[in-house]
Amino acid sequence: MGIPHISRAAQRTALTGLVSLAFATTGLVAAGSVQAADASASTTPHVKRLCSQPTKHRVMACKALARTDIVQPHALTVNAVSPLAVPSGYGPSDLLSAYNLPANGGAGATIAIVDAQDDPNAESDLAAYRSQYGLPACTTANGCFSKVDQTGGTNYPTADAGWAGEISLDLDMVSAIAPNAHILLVESSTANMSDLGTAVNTAVAKGAKYVSNSYGGAEDSSDLTADNQYFKHPGVAITVSAGDSAYGAEYPAASQYVTSVGGTALKRDSSARGWSESVWHTSSTEGTGSGCSAYDPKPTWQADSGCSKRAISDVSAVADPATGVAVYDSYQASGWNVYGGTSASAPIIAGVYALAGTPGTGDYPAKYPYAHTGALNDVTTGSNGTCSPSYLCTAGTGYDGPTGLGTPNGTTAFATGGSTGGGTGGSALANGTFETGDLSGWTATGSATASTDAAHTGSYGALVGSTSPTNTSSIAQTFTAPAGSSKVSFAYDMTCPDTVTYDWATATLKDNTTGTTATVLPKTCTNGAGWKTVSGSLTAGHSYTLTLTSKDDDYAGDETYTYYDDVTVS
Repeated sequence: MGIPHISRAAQRTALTGLVSLAFATTGLVAAGSVQAADASASTTPHVKRLCSQPTKHRVMACKALARTDIVQPHALTVNAVSPLAVPSGYGPSDLLSAYNLPANGGAGATIAIVDAQDDPNAESDLAAYRSQYGLPACTTANGCFSKVDQTGGTNYPTADAGWAGEISLDLDMVSAIAPNAHILLVESSTANMSDLGTAVNTAVAKGAKYVSNSYGGAEDSSDLTADNQYFKHPGVAITVSAGDSAYGAEYPAASQYVTSVGGTALKRDSSARGWSESVWHTSSTEGTGSGCSAYDPKPTWQADSGCSKRAISDVSAVADPATGVAVYDSYQASGWNVYGGTSASAPIIAGVYALAGTPGTGDYPAKYPYAHTGALNDVTTGSNGTCSPSYLCTAGTGYDGPTGLGTPNGTTAFATGGSTGGGTGGSALANGTFETGDLSGWTATGSATASTDAAHTGSYGALVGSTSPTNTSSIAQTFTAPAGSSKVSFAYDMTCPDTVTYDWATATLKDNTTGTTATVLPKTCTNGAGWKTVSGSLTAGHSYTLTLTSKDDDYAGDETYTYYDDVTVS
C-alpha cells in the first residue's frame, strides 16, 4: 500500500482534542506535536546498538542506538502513516527550532551519506519519513536521491539490518535539516576502513561537498595514512561521529581533516531559546565520545593547550537516545523508531554545512566554527567520564571535548568566511586564511607565495612581493557575496623602507555586477607599523574581484613587500 502525503496542518487538525498517548516506561508522548523523552524524566532508557562493536583493527561500527522501550501507536505500522498519531522522537520542526535553522533549505547542495552494507529499503523508507513530515519528495525518479556502491556502480553489497537502520537515521536527519538538498547514498562492501574510505572518495568524486560518516573504531598507527588516502579533501565538509562509548578517542573522528561531532541531550525549556543541552552521558560505556588523539596532529585552528595532538570534538548536536529523533526503518525493523547516538549528530551537522553554503576551495571546513564561536550554543554542563585535563571530558564555557565549541545557532559558524549563507549552495572566498599552505583559490601575478612568516593568525599568510628586488605583485580572487553578508575584510602588514611615490601596497574591490571599482586600501607605504585591518562594503548576491597588491620599484636596498592574511566575508 502506498503512503499518503499528510501535511503538518492536517496532522494538527486531526490531533485537536486528542487525549495524550502515554507510552509505559518511556515518558514519550504524542499529543499535538512531536515530543521526545525528557532526559530528566527517565533514568536509563533501554537501548540497543544497531552495529556490534568491532573486534579487529580497521573495522568500523556504526554509531546508532535504538530505543527498545517504546511502543509506537498502533496506527504507525510499517506501511501506513496515520494523521491520528505522531511518531515518538524529535522531528524536523523540533530540530530546526532547537538549532535556529531556516526551513526549506539546501537547494543546490548534494549531501553524501557513507555507510557499510546495503539497505534495500532505503528509498522507500526515506519516502515514508518525508511524507510523514510534509517534506518534498526525494526519489531516484526526480533526481533528488541516488544510491551507489563504493566505486560508484550498482553492485550493492550484502544487506545488513543494523547498517540499514544506520542508513535510515542518516537519510532522515539530512532530510530534516536540509530538505531541498540532493542525497547521495554510498554503500561500502564491508565495514573495513579501506572500503568505507573508498566510498568517501567516491562521494567526493561524484560532486558531494558535504559527506556524513556515522561510524568509528579504535585508533592505530595507520590513521595518518588513512587521513591522506580518504579524508584529505579540501573544499569538502566531512563530518564524523565522535563515538557512543563515552570518553575516549576514535577514528576517523580523530582525523585532522574532518569535523568531529559530539553528542548532547536536548530538552525543551522555558528559556528564550526554548531549549537546553548538556553532555550526553548515560553510563561508563554509553555517551558521546571525546578525547585526545594518540596519532593525528593538531589542526592549526585548534588552540586548546591540554592536548598536543588532535582534540575531539569540534561541534555537537543531539545524540542522547533519551531525547532521541524519530526515524523510519523497515528493513527487518518495525517502521517508526526512536534513535540516538552520534550517528544522529554527524548528519545533522552535515546538513547545517549544506545550509551554510559551498565551502571555500582549499578550505577544511572544520576550521569555520573556530572563527565564529559566538554563533554557537555553548554547552556548559555535563561530562562523559573522568580525564585529565578535565575539559576533554567535562563541559564548560568555551571549548570542551564532549561538545566541542557547541551546537548550531543558525548557519554562520559553518560558512566560509563566517558568512551567514542562504542554503543555496552559494560561494564565498576560498582559502582566505591561506591555511592550505599555498595560494589555492587565488590568482597570483609577479612574486607571491604562502608563507609561515606572513601569518597574522594560524600558520600561513600570503607574502606578496619579495625580500629581493621585484616589481608589481598581486593576488586576486573572484567570489559571490552570500546572503546576509555586508563586508569583506583583511589584515595586512607591510615592509616599505621607501616612500609612497615609488613603493606601496593597495587593494581594490571590483563589483562585477555593476562594473564599479572601490579602493579598499589606498596606496600606502609603512615600515614596522605592524598588522592593520581594513574592510570594504559588499552587496549580497553581487560578484566581486578582490585584488591585493604590493608594488616595488625594483631598486636594490629598499625592497618592499606586503603580508596579507585573514581575508573574510561577513
